Amino acid sequence: MAGDDIPVTILSGSLGAGKTTLLNHLLDNAGDRDIAVLVNDMGEINVDAELVSGRSGGLAGDVTELSNGCICCELRGDLDRAVMRLARERDFDQLVVEASGISEPGPVAKLFTRGNASARYVVDAIVTVIDARQFYDAFGGRGEVERRGAAEDGTRPLSDLLVEQVELANVVVLNKTDLVSDTELATLEDLVHGLRPDADVVTTTYSAVDPDRLMGRRLYDPARAAEAAGWRRVLADTAGEQAGGGDDGDGGHRGHDGHSHAHDDHADHPHDGHSHPQEEYGVTSFAYRRRRPFRPEAVADLLADLPPDVVRSKGTLWVAGSEHTLTFGQAGPSVHVECAGPWVATRPEFEQDAYRRNRRNLVWDDEWGDRRTELVFIGTDLDEPELVERLDDCLLSDDAFAGYDPDAWDGAPFPSEQGEQVVLAAPTPPE
Repeated sequence: MAGDDIPVTILSGSLGAGKTTLLNHLLDNAGDRDIAVLVNDMGEINVDAELVSGRSGGLAGDVTELSNGCICCELRGDLDRAVMRLARERDFDQLVVEASGISEPGPVAKLFTRGNASARYVVDAIVTVIDARQFYDAFGGRGEVERRGAAEDGTRPLSDLLVEQVELANVVVLNKTDLVSDTELATLEDLVHGLRPDADVVTTTYSAVDPDRLMGRRLYDPARAAEAAGWRRVLADTAGEQAGGGDDGDGGHRGHDGHSHAHDDHADHPHDGHSHPQEEYGVTSFAYRRRRPFRPEAVADLLADLPPDVVRSKGTLWVAGSEHTLTFGQAGPSVHVECAGPWVATRPEFEQDAYRRNRRNLVWDDEWGDRRTELVFIGTDLDEPELVERLDDCLLSDDAFAGYDPDAWDGAPFPSEQGEQVVLAAPTPPE
């Protein structure tokens, strides 16, 4: 294939979801395709590579191994060298990279769109394999959670990773569908589309998928990969509320029907009983925006104990006592908040002006600058009015906001140093 870009399929998914079985199925049914394989395993012994080597299809017995580390972090240099060596020494039609179960697919894809590898390769698609039973149990019906303190080791909940693997996928393979009911499967399909609206969803058992569904489709677009997640789509779809002058970013929210519901921060927030049209199995989403800070303890308690029908929520928080942007993320029972750095409005005026000139679409308030809360909630049968009311109850009162002084508030339990993360809730560990 000299002179042509070599397409790359990145296989992502949790441990035990069926990635290796899928890879072997692709090799066995490769047909005329000449497939090169790179397998990553966190262990010192690359078990997955052993299971792939010796198959009767594709490049039988010819598998590149990267072991004892993760290709999205520790082994990035090794991955770059390995794929460039492959391109120099072999002629093949397709590269399939099976990432470890704890790898983030986004950074892996970037290795093929930047630097040396981008000269020879193009990412064809990110494929995420899901264990249907595991995913439904984790997000279709949440178990008990426990409150947690600061994450001293900087680790992230695995449920976050599982959701992000879906949010970044072009194709989602719902595997082991024989272990869920028809209703559960339909709910899973809706959940996947809520997390990644344009994903091609393939349902299967034993990872038996037609190779043409996964390869040669050129589905990956690096320019829009980060914006394709469902929560980002909701924010983008509702951004017109601020530009239209209805609420100036003070707190409107909008559902799938496109109707906006404006809220004045200095008035009550009644709902008129209007409900957004539900998908067939009840998966909906909405955005919550307010330009008023939360009371720290109140909103921390609420976010740590969200209703079980909230599968995914994400965004930024304005918390009283903190002059930093707080990035919030929730995936099923896992909830964390990270300090992303100071609000632009807290910086010297010349820095503010430069920042705003480079970001014409930045929503800016004459008094509060970029300080605001912007959250997206995705879930099954969401009771939007109730959740909005509970969030509004956590905001500063009119009197407290009228005389707001950040120094008068303690921002605990939220993080206060850039890069610091606090875990508000996590799955209860098995006994």
